[in-house]
Amino acid sequence: MCSSVEREQEAPEGRRFLIQRRVSAVVDHLRPQRWNWYALVRPLDVSLQRQAQIPVTRERLRDLRYFWIDGLFAAISENFYLGFVALFALAYGATNSQVGLMAASANLLGAAALFPGAQLVERSGKRKAVAVWSGGVFGRLALLGLAIVPFLFTSPTAAIVAIIVLDGLRSFMFNFGNPAWTSLVADLVPEGMRARFFSSRNIAMGLAAMVVATLAGWLISRTNARLDSAVVGYQLVFLFAFATGMVSTYAFWQIREPQMAEADRVAHQRGDLRRVLHQNPAFTGLIISALVWNFSLQLAAPFFSVYLVNGLGASAAVVGVLASVSSLTALFGQRYFASVIDRRGPYWVQGMTSLFIPLAPWAWMLVRAPWQVGIINAFVGFAWAGYNLANFNLLLELTPKDHRARAVALYQVAVFSSAVVGPLLGGFLADQFGYKFIFMLSGIGRYAGAVLFFGLTYRLVRNKSR
Repeated sequence: MCSSVEREQEAPEGRRFLIQRRVSAVVDHLRPQRWNWYALVRPLDVSLQRQAQIPVTRERLRDLRYFWIDGLFAAISENFYLGFVALFALAYGATNSQVGLMAASANLLGAAALFPGAQLVERSGKRKAVAVWSGGVFGRLALLGLAIVPFLFTSPTAAIVAIIVLDGLRSFMFNFGNPAWTSLVADLVPEGMRARFFSSRNIAMGLAAMVVATLAGWLISRTNARLDSAVVGYQLVFLFAFATGMVSTYAFWQIREPQMAEADRVAHQRGDLRRVLHQNPAFTGLIISALVWNFSLQLAAPFFSVYLVNGLGASAAVVGVLASVSSLTALFGQRYFASVIDRRGPYWVQGMTSLFIPLAPWAWMLVRAPWQVGIINAFVGFAWAGYNLANFNLLLELTPKDHRARAVALYQVAVFSSAVVGPLLGGFLADQFGYKFIFMLSGIGRYAGAVLFFGLTYRLVRNKSR
């Protein structure tokens, strides 16, 4: 122990150190770059603390800020390319069957990537590294590859094949890291604040989507017209997608990885997944309903933009504006459904929204002009905001902490596997019977998926809670 004399000698030095720290903090806070940082993410501190049922450390708040920024720039990147890859292929003369093949290939490769990704997480225990290097780096390099396709291929057929391959590579790499990402996020965001935190994050992503989708469509149409080209505008937006995506990658890399559950470090043994399904019948029901739901979605989803262009004569700019409508209404949906999930739970929200979403493809059957799609998208954006927010919370809640990465992979495999056949069948049926026929089938199938969710998941959880 220190004597009183020694403490008196150390006290002035201690006071000077504290004063220097406070002055340094004030000066650092007043720097322009710090003002930008605080203006962007400082408001999260108070709201996050209020949402959490347990105290949140300063270190965790810092990680949540970077996760929030990661989502913002990921949304910017995604909306620069996601709605325009199929139109890029159409610019080279792709048929409905080729568009369906592109979507099916991406889903097949996405499904093939999930279990190897989960296995790598179990063996290495390095979730952040797996997520960053797979989707964050190599997945986004595929976007750069899309941008240079016109420089490498002069034949339209070769260019279409290259687009299909690169889109499949992008899907494989992003989904290879998906089990690692989901497992990390489940430990990063405290359970008591998930609904409102992801609502806040999704609102920021929705604002970005609303602006960027419109901007991307305008850039494509404007650039192609000015340079008298059918593809240069697409190259430009793919470059923007790559650049903003790398900002997202950098932000995610700054997150300090939470400690991994000990059970997730154990190598998978034969029979583990069977035990997970047997012990979690509600999770099993979620997987079964997801199979039917996503098959029905993908039966028509790749062809909405194609129908806008080929059937209704819309331009890329119009496609972008119409996409931004759903992003705008999704902002209101995020805010509204976050509070509903707090009161009624994610099961109720997913169940209710799944009763309204199937009406959308049927509404497309009545469309006679592109502007009418804006009405549908306004409705769809609001409903999908609630469905996606609830579904993600359900996935985190129903997957067991032990072997979570592999359980997530199993769910995603079900989603992607069902989405492999859907686009192939949809492309064939669109060529044979027209777009409206597959829109009708999509609505019927979505209702079948909703009925399965109510019967196999919602009912079990409701009875268990009684």
